[in-house]
Amino acid sequence: MLLQIPHVLSQEQVAECRLLLEAAEWIDGRATAGYQSARAKNNTQLAEDHPAARKVGDVILQALEASPLFLSAALPLKVFPPLFNRYSGGQSFGTHVDNAIRHSSVTGMRMRTDLSATLFFAGPEEYAGGELVVEDTYGVQQVKLPAGDMVLYPATSLHHVRPVTSGARLCSFFWIQSMVRDDGRRTLLFDLDVAIQRVVQDAADHPAAVPLTGVYHNLLRQWADS
Repeated sequence: MLLQIPHVLSQEQVAECRLLLEAAEWIDGRATAGYQSARAKNNTQLAEDHPAARKVGDVILQALEASPLFLSAALPLKVFPPLFNRYSGGQSFGTHVDNAIRHSSVTGMRMRTDLSATLFFAGPEEYAGGELVVEDTYGVQQVKLPAGDMVLYPATSLHHVRPVTSGARLCSFFWIQSMVRDDGRRTLLFDLDVAIQRVVQDAADHPAAVPLTGVYHNLLRQWADS
């Protein structure tokens, strides 16, 4: 499942975070890439322990905790500390798949990557190119979102970032270990949750609401790792 989540950060938060990010020193993005990814990766990145990365990362993590759509879709068990990259001057990231296991040198966290996330800090009008291209179950999808919006997709997907031919693409990227590792099951739970919410909104006392909620939680109980 590929899901776009709007307004994860407000425009005020985006502006404040960009001031911190744009004033920071950036390093070669290959510093955090695996062997195969490093051969395809051409961008700049903030060091994981940079104060700006940690401060903006905390803003993102707090926003995710307050996002019902993210919580419903990801069913997060662990969220990797957000990282930050920048593409300009023709930089790109060739086709790759994310590492199955990530280790944070800052927090010591070690986790399985079930979902990948990209949160945009630069709007699509600020740069040319730079589309995130994901080879999803339903075909190839291109993503280029407004600042403050985020895309969530299976970490098993092949994906790449097209060259940025003018301007600069500024994003955060990170991974989620879900309580439900299988994307098909996770998608089924998300669809069921959305359907239940629609039933409740349309008819708060509908007799199907409680049984459907029970089905949801019983499936989650069977499939979840805690």
